[in-house]
Amino acid sequence: MTTTLITGANKGLGYETARRLVAAGHTVYIGSRDADRGRRAAEQLSARAVQLDVTDDASVLAAAETIEADGGLDVLVNNAGIAPDCSAPNAIVGAGEVTAELMRKTFETNVFGMVRALHAFLPQLQRSAAAVVVNVSSGLASLTRASTEGTAAYAYPGVAYPASKTAVNAITLRYAQAFPTIRINAVEPGFTSTDLNAGTGTQTVEQGAEIIVRMAQIDHDGPTGGYFDAEGTVPW
Repeated sequence: MTTTLITGANKGLGYETARRLVAAGHTVYIGSRDADRGRRAAEQLSARAVQLDVTDDASVLAAAETIEADGGLDVLVNNAGIAPDCSAPNAIVGAGEVTAELMRKTFETNVFGMVRALHAFLPQLQRSAAAVVVNVSSGLASLTRASTEGTAAYAYPGVAYPASKTAVNAITLRYAQAFPTIRINAVEPGFTSTDLNAGTGTQTVEQGAEIIVRMAQIDHDGPTGGYFDAEGTVPW
């Protein structure tokens, strides 16, 4: 049985990913900052709940201890993320207005939170015979696309969220190189309608979760150190 933890899984892409992986036979832990919301989501999906706030060291370590006591982890989906610079339509914070505090807040969840989870669960993943890590990134993280006129990433004026996801990509690459027995990849779900973008996305969560679910199920011969969307490789 494959045991999977999904951070930020009580709603949106995380919830849909959990639903699909439960259906695929995984034992899934719903990681959620709010314990009650996580518990309700887990009950709906026949999954397990674990309180997990990726911005809090003690919370992440407690979650790791809970899952290790139950047998350990095989798959980690780092899905928890925020986008405070684009949480309302037509309110994207551009380079002229972005502050260090906004950058810090965004990186605390999207980057440092991911590293907290990786650090806490690496010992368990290293003991797994088929360990996988999926880091949920964004197409806005692609520096190739962001520097190419005519792309959505080029046109997007925000700074904090894309920068945080570019950091996610860099971290993904380094962890994959450091831990070759673990399949570690970044994924771009596409512009999916969630709370992150105030429901302005053009895809459903079912469509967005497709690449996350696919990469969570790769075997030991699958790719590692890559950046993928539903159609294939995304340029860094």
